[in-house]
Amino acid sequence: MSNSTFAKVGELVLSLSIHQRYYLFLGHADMRKGFDSLCGMVRDHLHKDPLGGDVFIFINRRRNQIKLLCWEGDGFMLFYKRLEKGTFELPKGEESRVSVEILSCLLQGIKLSTIRKRKRYDSTKLIRPIHAG
Repeated sequence: MSNSTFAKVGELVLSLSIHQRYYLFLGHADMRKGFDSLCGMVRDHLHKDPLGGDVFIFINRRRNQIKLLCWEGDGFMLFYKRLEKGTFELPKGEESRVSVEILSCLLQGIKLSTIRKRKRYDSTKLIRPIHAG
């Protein structure tokens, strides 16, 4: 097998899309769990459909392992990462939905409390005038 079939160190193996939704399981996940058990946790604890195409994030108690579960139309994809040193920082709060930017920072080891997002246009905050008539 040639070296060209293997990913180089530092290359992105996982592609994160802004068009997907990302949900963090807020408890401590047992990393021995496989596809079926993780799907059960998605249904029972996050009250979501694991076949919906969303990405579900599970982190263990020691915060040195992470799994991402996603249905890809013809089967489940499971991304699993174990840190040799350090931990994953959990986002503050009780919200299970996380942005793709937060997930990307979490996977790269960027300290979440240091992130400051610059002001951008947000069409969801538009106030539309009500016409009488």
